[in-house]
Amino acid sequence: MSLVSIVSFERFNAKSIFWDIQRHDICRSRALTSPDTEYASLNEFYRVAWDQLGRGVADAKHPARTPTLATISANGFPTQRTVVLRAADRLASQVEIHTDSLTPKVEELRENNKAALHVWVRKSMLQLRLGVCFDVLTGLEVADRWNAVPPTSRISYGTQPVPGKAITGPFDYEKPAEGALCRTERPCSADRSFVPWNQTSTRAL
Repeated sequence: MSLVSIVSFERFNAKSIFWDIQRHDICRSRALTSPDTEYASLNEFYRVAWDQLGRGVADAKHPARTPTLATISANGFPTQRTVVLRAADRLASQVEIHTDSLTPKVEELRENNKAALHVWVRKSMLQLRLGVCFDVLTGLEVADRWNAVPPTSRISYGTQPVPGKAITGPFDYEKPAEGALCRTERPCSADRSFVPWNQTSTRAL
């Protein structure tokens, strides 16, 4: 199944990205002891927050690399999972994650595109809470992203059964055969691009 790019287009001036100021106030005396967390103003706080997100994209070991994504499930309850932050653009006020198009979160975001991302940077005692509105992009719209995915990582976009389905054991799933995931030039529907038609799932959360 094709990779899906989920991009937030919500703007900061619409208060789509916000922080838990109360928590910051509680930790102010400790947080200000770190050169990385000296916030002279809310604008500086904003800059530091985006810097942390950028570091998460660049550094696989940074806490912002794997934020928690919360969406609203079909039963009305919130549901959470760890995702990988793929891009963070301060000027455009956009963040980006990737997933398989058959994961439950894609269906949830198509039903209600309002979601939240959470990052906890323990070293700086900094909590980032992002309120986001997601656009789900598939097919030809994410061709460049798919081409950039290393072959060794593409197995995350083709396991059976579909994510979220019950399994009898922790390893009761099948990875796609070697070479099974590939780009195809033939016209495809938005949900079935760049991989063979028989691939239907992923291990991605």
